[in-house]
Amino acid sequence: MILTKPVVTLLAKTGVTPNMVTWFGFVLILAAAVLAGMGLLVAAGCVLVVSGYFDIIDGALARGTNQVTRYGAVLDSTLDRVSEAVILLGIAAFYLFNPAAHFEWIVLLIGLAILGSFLVSYVRARAEGIGLECQVGIFTRTERVIILALGLLFSGIDMLLVVVLIIITVLSLVTIMQRMAYVAKQLKK
Repeated sequence: MILTKPVVTLLAKTGVTPNMVTWFGFVLILAAAVLAGMGLLVAAGCVLVVSGYFDIIDGALARGTNQVTRYGAVLDSTLDRVSEAVILLGIAAFYLFNPAAHFEWIVLLIGLAILGSFLVSYVRARAEGIGLECQVGIFTRTERVIILALGLLFSGIDMLLVVVLIIITVLSLVTIMQRMAYVAKQLKK
């Protein structure tokens, strides 16, 4: 990719490992979650975008330096799941502990979004664990992160972040159903 090649080339010369990049991206997510919890939603969105870039870089660096490992794949996948939950929990903290927001019910919606995003990934992992391919679905992690970042960046628009959370929840459910149907179809062969 044109946006990753120069950074990967630079990092390859420094001795930085793909796992270091993965951890750095995770630290950025933690910072984004803290910013979201403090109500600095646009700043959280900016940090989320930067973190997403590093999520791309770690894999590109691993492939570009012949450092692809099974451990690195598990680490990346695990921190991806935790990252999604952490940023959503940061947003939940903002709504829960901000009395001016009067939207405590959004915490339940965020819980559903977390559950949906975890299950999208779980269905794929479980299918692959039994030897099936399962990369189908309209709303994968990439789409969830992009729409969440946009929701945070434009959170000044009244109720946009709530709409984004509803979209994440509903489309995650649709993707879970798509993946389950795809798995069932493969198993009938």
